[in-house]
Amino acid sequence: MAEEKKRKTSPGEFVRQVRSETSKVVWPTREETVRTAIFVFIMMLILSLFFLGIDSIFSALVRWLL
Repeated sequence: MAEEKKRKTSPGEFVRQVRSETSKVVWPTREETVRTAIFVFIMMLILSLFFLGIDSIFSALVRWLL
C-alpha cells in the first residue's frame, strides 16, 4: 500500500507527548512579558488616536459635503 496506516495513540502516550513538547517551549520572562504588554498598550494608544483623527476628518468632510 502506498499509504501507511496511522497508529492510534493511547491517552497515556498522548499526555507524555504533550509534556515532552511543552518542555521544549521557551517561556518569556516576567520582564519580557511586562515590556511586551507596555509596548502593546502604547501601540494601541497611538493607533486609536490615529484612527480617531482619520474618522474625525472624514466625518467633517462628509458633513461639509452634505
